[in-house]
Amino acid sequence: MALQRTRSLLLLLLLTLLGLGLVQPSYGQDRMYHRFLRQHVDPEETGGNDTYCNLMMQRRKMTVRQCKHFNTFVHEDIWNIRSICSTTNIQCKNGKMNCHEGVVRVTDCRETGSSRFPNCRYRASASTRHVVIACEGDPQLPVHFDR
Repeated sequence: MALQRTRSLLLLLLLTLLGLGLVQPSYGQDRMYHRFLRQHVDPEETGGNDTYCNLMMQRRKMTVRQCKHFNTFVHEDIWNIRSICSTTNIQCKNGKMNCHEGVVRVTDCRETGSSRFPNCRYRASASTRHVVIACEGDPQLPVHFDR
């Protein structure tokens, strides 16, 4: 009886630990995916001017404690962006091999030299260009804009 109870407790403990191992990474991946969406995805707009950058950097909370120096907004729907994750893996700037390359419409927002927090000011540059994004998980989701 005691042996049976011990086995049941060990099985329960094993299943609990396995469950925790499966839940935790997906939570982290989900958080990083939503951060990527907030910071980089704007499918409805074409961007391209300084007013757009000034407004979006503030709306997307990248000027809260300091002025973020540089940010890229991607003007594609999320399915087009997610499809980049299915391309061949390439090396990221940090050396990991979870990056992928694609061509998308973007607006790059670069902080101006006269910008000072809390009055952050940005210069816009719109183009269609190659981008590199890091993807993680199963299914693969974009979690970091690499370059």
